[in-house]
Amino acid sequence: MAYTAADVKALRERTGAGMMDCKKALTETDGDMEAAVDMLRAKGLAAAQKKSSRTAAEGLVGVAVEGTKGVAVEVNSETDFVAKNDQFQDFVKKATQVALQSNSDDVEELRDAAYPGGGTVGDALTNNVATIGENQQVRRIRSVSVDNGVVVPYVHNAVAPNLGKIGVLVALESEAGAEVLEPLGKSLAMHIAAAFPQALNADGLDPEVIARERSIAQEKAAESGKPEQVQEKMVEGAINKFAKENALLSQIYVMDNKTPIAEVVKQAAKEAGKDIVLKDYVRFQLGEGIEKKDEDFAAEVAATRGD
Repeated sequence: MAYTAADVKALRERTGAGMMDCKKALTETDGDMEAAVDMLRAKGLAAAQKKSSRTAAEGLVGVAVEGTKGVAVEVNSETDFVAKNDQFQDFVKKATQVALQSNSDDVEELRDAAYPGGGTVGDALTNNVATIGENQQVRRIRSVSVDNGVVVPYVHNAVAPNLGKIGVLVALESEAGAEVLEPLGKSLAMHIAAAFPQALNADGLDPEVIARERSIAQEKAAESGKPEQVQEKMVEGAINKFAKENALLSQIYVMDNKTPIAEVVKQAAKEAGKDIVLKDYVRFQLGEGIEKKDEDFAAEVAATRGD
């Protein structure tokens, strides 16, 4: 073998082809990188490269649960049309199941994992790009688990079982039975989908977000013209309000608009006669944080014609 693992990685990055295809191409060309690129192009296996620069902000979120573990996976495509494609939906389902069996939330490790039917997840994704004709990416993975209890999945406006644009997992640690935990978990998941908490509790909020909110509050306080001590109290009040509204346990339950989530869990535990702890949660909303480009289709067509 006249090539290294680094060569395989480099060829994958250049062509977007699957790992096994890259290995085969390097083997057949005796490690000649340029010849391997040409071979993959000739076979149509480098088609993904041409599409890799396109913004992929549509797609689907998949969720899966087995036993006391659950996982959410976001897979992006360029258009919502592809998200309705059976081939794409099948890929998201299978990739989510592969992620469920893994002990890692690393996207690259998922790409290299074995895919049902042969090859890797990355190989299947590359094939999707080539056959469907749009850039597609596995964007992120997040898993949760409990030692004793349940992980409850929920998909808002599901387009297929466990597939949609907002996927939620709720991890409840408890010795209470599923007849108590499952409905509680689903109602909490529906709240999470609607209320978009940023962390489980105030301590988990992103320090950078808090710093930004503090800076805004300080500017507002300074504009008030009030004494410095009063301004400090105004700032702290604003930060406490922000934390309360954005930490899940202190948010007001959307189902009744009056009860904090921590109290909802406490009441359920009291009724069940067992301790219940809301240990963790995941909320994936499709495309959040991705900057979408404004496409001028007419200009794009003109450019291809040389106008």
